[in-house]
Amino acid sequence: MTASLATRQDKDGCAILTLNRPDKLNSLTVGMFRELRSHVSDLYKDDSISCVVLRGAGKCFSAGHDLADIAEGEAVPSRGWHSETLRLMERLPKPVIAAVHGHCYTGALEVALAADFIIAAESARFGDTHAKWALTPIWGMSQRLPRRVGIATAKRLMFTAEMIGAAEAFRIGLTEMVVPDAEFDAAIGKLAKQITENSAFSHAANKRLLEATDARDMDSGLQWEVLNNEGVGPDMQARIGAFTGKSAKAKT
Repeated sequence: MTASLATRQDKDGCAILTLNRPDKLNSLTVGMFRELRSHVSDLYKDDSISCVVLRGAGKCFSAGHDLADIAEGEAVPSRGWHSETLRLMERLPKPVIAAVHGHCYTGALEVALAADFIIAAESARFGDTHAKWALTPIWGMSQRLPRRVGIATAKRLMFTAEMIGAAEAFRIGLTEMVVPDAEFDAAIGKLAKQITENSAFSHAANKRLLEATDARDMDSGLQWEVLNNEGVGPDMQARIGAFTGKSAKAKT
């Protein structure tokens, strides 16, 4: 049987999605995206999951878009299909962590940027090589990279096609933390546990709020927060009661 190109494993309320072409450094193909998209679509309907981790099998996260597929001409289902798939993941009402070790170049970086944030192993290396191959981004690089690191830094990375290590990625705000490779799995598990212990209702509401108000001016953002507040979650009383040792009543 042919191995899955993107796998899913659930553990303690967290879904671990793994890019699974380790013999090809997890280079990205239409087939892999199709399987990833299927997993993401399923997660929209799965209330048992409150956190998602995206990572790569073997030596790295992903070396990027499969250049052989590009050269041969890919059978893409529709124009913008890859970008649409990443947007689908980005808008999941659950926190999504990209856990990056080893290579994370170009298309792979576009995939990682569609997560809520990136955690990196010390071995992680990032780069945008579109310009090296006379390509232009179509999966979201021009939109997400400057929002993450600022437009001047994004321009530098895009124009030079420079590869940067995990420490530099942390310095510019591309990744949220860097951990030794030997501690990477434990750090991912700890972070996922911290997220799953908190309210899935709050996570979903916060993601919608942050998405809707990104780049707004302060006053309109504050107004949006007030007018579109989603209230309290169904587990609010139980959570406060567990903390205080007594039943909590919702305020009206």
